[in-house]
Amino acid sequence: MGESAHTLLSVQTTPWGLEYSIHECPRRHRDDVAALFPGTPLDGMLVIPTCQHAEVDLVQMGEKVEQEKDRLLERFMEFAKVVCDRLAALGHWADYIDPCSGLPMIHRGTNSVYGEVAALSTLLGYRTQNAGCCKIILHPKWGSSVYPASMFAKAPLEAVTAAIGEAVAALKDSLK
Repeated sequence: MGESAHTLLSVQTTPWGLEYSIHECPRRHRDDVAALFPGTPLDGMLVIPTCQHAEVDLVQMGEKVEQEKDRLLERFMEFAKVVCDRLAALGHWADYIDPCSGLPMIHRGTNSVYGEVAALSTLLGYRTQNAGCCKIILHPKWGSSVYPASMFAKAPLEAVTAAIGEAVAALKDSLK
């Protein structure tokens, strides 16, 4: 899983198993990010992909799969909201993607959809696989039992890592 030269913080894991890393927005990714956040300068834009290990293979269908997606969605949304709120309180720009729609949650001025699969492939070198009509990400340890979701920030690396640390401390008991 070759991390690129754009990696500022390699993969870390929260106490509840959410993996995250921090990357400068690579050139080949800039057009997608610019479409997500029109009018936002991309200088200093950081991409923070996350992955959660699913208890079931998310390529499958059924009630258990939908319940697991809902559980992982709620965990990501709670975590990302705290991180972005902390950064905003310090005067930094931040946003996160709704994994269900692929749309930004804070800066909602677009209908452009963020491609989590392409992003993880570009940023972390994760392999992909065709599953019916769509591509899925294959996590190096979890295969297709993975729930990807991303955050973005225009802030110094130290501010982002501090906000993540504060979110982990605030949520570690409730998100286990």
